[in-house]
Amino acid sequence: MPNTPQPVRSPRLARAAAVLVVLLIVAGVYFVVKTKHIPLIPQPTACTAVADKQEVPLTVSQAGIAATIAGVAARHDLPARAVTIAYAAALQESKLANLDYGDRDSLGVFQQRPSEGWGSPQEIMNPIYATGRFFAALVAVPGYLRMPVYEAAQAVQRSADGYAYDQYATVGAQLASAFYGVQPHALSCYYASPTGKPRLAAARSALTSTFGGFRTEQTADPAIAIGVRRPSLGWAVAAWLISHASSYGITNVRYMGYEWFATKDSGNWVRQRARTPHSSASAAQAPALATTVVFD
Repeated sequence: MPNTPQPVRSPRLARAAAVLVVLLIVAGVYFVVKTKHIPLIPQPTACTAVADKQEVPLTVSQAGIAATIAGVAARHDLPARAVTIAYAAALQESKLANLDYGDRDSLGVFQQRPSEGWGSPQEIMNPIYATGRFFAALVAVPGYLRMPVYEAAQAVQRSADGYAYDQYATVGAQLASAFYGVQPHALSCYYASPTGKPRLAAARSALTSTFGGFRTEQTADPAIAIGVRRPSLGWAVAAWLISHASSYGITNVRYMGYEWFATKDSGNWVRQRARTPHSSASAAQAPALATTVVFD
């Protein structure tokens, strides 16, 4: 067979190709080096509820509403199933937002209508009041704990499509586990900037309005200790505190050997660290009980 002639590359083209390769390599190195100096994207202010190894991302506002619903349920000593039903209804109606608008005259977290006897617009726009009215109607439904979640929610809401609540039954149960204290330290909230000037007395007052009365004690530093009846209630209180931290300037919450910092540890609960000399007085004066939540 005849020899196939090989293409002849001119020296000039060869040099151009070599230069191109070098430029590409240099550009690649330059890119790699430069990316090392690109600052990390700041972690956003947000909350995450974890249950059954599943994460439910929430805004701080949504988490605050969810914590309020759990607090009102705790005030009336309701089972976790009732909280699940309330979450399914609130997620469908408002995505856990306190809306000042809705279909016709519907308002608030549960889209309750003043014209249907749920209360005045001002009352319905108060999540504590609205949640109390929801639970009062729910417990009046015979056998509501044995119903599917969507049926129980529809018995209260009487919406056009009652089956729509079913899509939130699972996430409602996950949120109930995290916010109602069924699963300990299951809610994390991270704040990208400081939470502001402490308003601890106001936080204690709002907490009492939601959950009912507590045994409280003012400690040094300053800090406030909240006594609770059972561990699960303490975790529900802790979830309320961290989801309302920006409203009341709360920077640190401690409970049952764990602690939370607003701007540290990605907002996760960590094992309680040894107190520094500056804060040892606070630790000494706080009641040494497993069922005491301390915040400052």
